[in-house]
Amino acid sequence: MKAIVYTRYGPPDVLEVTQIEKPIPKDNEILVKVKATTVTVADIRSRSFTVPPAFWLPARITLGFRQPKKEILGMELAGEVVSVGEKVKKFKQGDQVFAASLVGFGAYAEYKCLDEDGPVAIKPSNLTYGEAAAVPIGARTALYFLKKAGLKSGQSVLVYGASGSVGSYAVQIAKYLGANVTGVCSTKNVELVKSLGADKVIDYTTEDFFSTDETYDIIFEAVNKSSFSACMKLLKNNGTYINVTEPLPTVQMLWTKWTSSKKLLLSRNPPETSEALNFLKELIEMGKLKVVIDRSYSFDEIVEAHRYVEKGHKRGNVVINVEQNN
Repeated sequence: MKAIVYTRYGPPDVLEVTQIEKPIPKDNEILVKVKATTVTVADIRSRSFTVPPAFWLPARITLGFRQPKKEILGMELAGEVVSVGEKVKKFKQGDQVFAASLVGFGAYAEYKCLDEDGPVAIKPSNLTYGEAAAVPIGARTALYFLKKAGLKSGQSVLVYGASGSVGSYAVQIAKYLGANVTGVCSTKNVELVKSLGADKVIDYTTEDFFSTDETYDIIFEAVNKSSFSACMKLLKNNGTYINVTEPLPTVQMLWTKWTSSKKLLLSRNPPETSEALNFLKELIEMGKLKVVIDRSYSFDEIVEAHRYVEKGHKRGNVVINVEQNN
């Protein structure tokens, strides 16, 4: 089968399309013919080994010291079940599924084995494979952190980076949960964020929203580009600051946690189960959650896709069609 591999860390050009052996599912696994995958920020960081200095050693242990341990990237996918292991009960051949593959990676391939008890579910009936592939990481992350923060109806939420993958889902999920949502983005994305249901949209290129008198119950930092100290001035006492990209707390964050009633939630992966995907599937089929696709590329255009995402200006999600017409 065809797969995209990388044997060393570096720029997008380290990615190569090659032929490898097709996997065979274990007793508790399903074999999925991958129709579509995505290019996430996590893919970019793993490929280039761009991590915070404090996280260098754990990342090397996880990803590999001299070269990648897992040579096939790809952290979310959608496709069709083509065979199942002897003990599989939840899925059958022909099922259309979507899944996160954040732990083992491997979605940049024509076939991928998945644990039936992992983050895999029947895909939303009203989405294409390309759209469904763009849900499992960003939407699960947004849902996990908003629920972890205990978001209640009527509370105020500010989403910084509201036009990205996680941010665009955070806006919509917070609205569904009854929040009053303010989205922060650049000029070109203002209309997009409004269309996602934000009650107010702030263009950070023309307005210094940190000078406002408004305060928020939850500040959701989706891109790690805002000032932490400024965010603390806007966060209510007993409010929650969420940063989905910061793996370790800074000294300033720790000081805030120790000396105030404000709570901090930093980057971590959602539970590796299907529960969140099934909930998101329902929201999508009810029309309560939209998928934002910036660009789509073919399997052979993976290098170009990585170059685009690496620039840091994508809107929503970038899809890779492993099989055309998805």
